[in-house]
Amino acid sequence: MLGLGGLRLPPAGILLLLPFLPPLLLPAAPAPHRASYKPVIVVHGLFDSSYSFRHLLEYINETHAGTVVTVLDLFDGRESLRPLWEQVQGFGEAVAPIMAKAPEGVHLICYSQGGLVCRALLSVMDEHNVDSFISLSSPQMGQYGDTDYLKWLFPTSMRSNLYRICYSPWGQEFSICNYWHDPHHDDLYLNASSFLALINGERDHPNATAWRKNFLRVGRLVLIGGPDDGVITPWQSSFFGFYDANETVLEMEEQAVYLRDSFGLKTLLARGAIVRCPMAGISHTAWHSNRTLYETCIEPWLS
Repeated sequence: MLGLGGLRLPPAGILLLLPFLPPLLLPAAPAPHRASYKPVIVVHGLFDSSYSFRHLLEYINETHAGTVVTVLDLFDGRESLRPLWEQVQGFGEAVAPIMAKAPEGVHLICYSQGGLVCRALLSVMDEHNVDSFISLSSPQMGQYGDTDYLKWLFPTSMRSNLYRICYSPWGQEFSICNYWHDPHHDDLYLNASSFLALINGERDHPNATAWRKNFLRVGRLVLIGGPDDGVITPWQSSFFGFYDANETVLEMEEQAVYLRDSFGLKTLLARGAIVRCPMAGISHTAWHSNRTLYETCIEPWLS
């Protein structure tokens, strides 16, 4: 027998009074289950730092609360000019433990030059578990254009003669020369490029088959860029398009690396794993802070 305000009732009587009991006496309803999101890793571009991505971090926290986001603080500022293979090693050492703690996979958001670093990571990491690789305005097929960056680095050179520097052993010590792609000197590019020609599978090397297999582990490749970028030249390089010898842009499906499927582009497209998201009206330095761009091209893929 239990007491309730001096009134003694049999246990069954309590059931009849439950609708009239104060709410605090009832057990709390279980909290609704909140979906967990895969960790996000962000890799910056040339002359950038983690601070540049404060807006992107804010957007992810608002739309995907609880997501673990790591903006890697490596090779900042002038250190971003270090050779890209050196950066690949450093960033690889940073992302490996994050991947190891995320058995369901991670997302990569890689901006500008960082998109090339990430693509190389996908090639050389045998056990990577990247679900979405989001390439944010990155010169995936190379760069061939006069920009403020080039004028600062090589003030006496123009794009027409920069190959003389970039396609030398000394030039390849600068990250930007690792993906300088002069369509008028293709033979020199293929022989001298120590980075882009290798990850594109344009030059034979003993790791080509293994790198292609690794790259194809990615769940989805999201390509983002646009005609008002102002830095990536041609801007279609963000979508694996590039100039021919006449400086006519050939789209991805017309590129030899696609037709030969040298590192897996054709295979990814065939399985529906490539998403292209062109956006007009966005300059190069605004890609990671534009809210509309985030909601349209990035947020849908952060599962």
